[in-house]
Amino acid sequence: MPAWPATEADALAEQDRLRALVDPTGPALSDDALVAGVDVAYDDERDVVVAAAVLLDFTTLETVEETTAAGTVRFPYLPGLLAFRELPPVLDALAALRHRPDLVLCDGYGIAHPRRLGLASHLGVLTGLRTAGVAKTPFSFTHDQPGPARGDWSPLLDGTEIVGRALRTRTGVKPVFVSVGHRIGLAEACEATLALASRYRLPETTRRADSRCRRALAEAVLRGRGESRGLA
Repeated sequence: MPAWPATEADALAEQDRLRALVDPTGPALSDDALVAGVDVAYDDERDVVVAAAVLLDFTTLETVEETTAAGTVRFPYLPGLLAFRELPPVLDALAALRHRPDLVLCDGYGIAHPRRLGLASHLGVLTGLRTAGVAKTPFSFTHDQPGPARGDWSPLLDGTEIVGRALRTRTGVKPVFVSVGHRIGLAEACEATLALASRYRLPETTRRADSRCRRALAEAVLRGRGESRGLA
């Protein structure tokens, strides 16, 4: 991995450089696609971060494989720069997959970001993978409530600029917020999100990656405690 920004100024400069490389277009997924979900969990007390990548069959939603990666936090928490904390273990987890994903869904944002380079877009540009963000909240952007039915949506707006969609994945349940990451269009990202959220508000990729990284974090913390006792 290339040198990782260590300061806020370096990270902002890197975002400015990478956002020009984002491609916000691309076709829909084919039925035989493999879709990965990635998520991250922290133990701030021990400065440990763990990422999981879970790969699903797009049609059956069966888990094809899953990987995890653990490390130490390499960047402080700063608003708008979360990718610099989360991407190192995410990149390691994705690199450990035996199959290349046709799409990676991130628990977060793509171009729905103050500098148009959220975690999903950052990840896509670094890896060349198709990516999209599916977030639980609208961040600092505005939207009208979409209609009540599954599949209803409304634009997610930064002023008058459309940066994503508020998408209803379950009838009568609050929406998720979908934004393009890299190499996929917004309508196509929403179509994939709906297909992957057939039973719950969040897509299965996100649900399973969240569960796997939490288990991996607990395992890493237990290992760390055991190693500490062994050195005592």
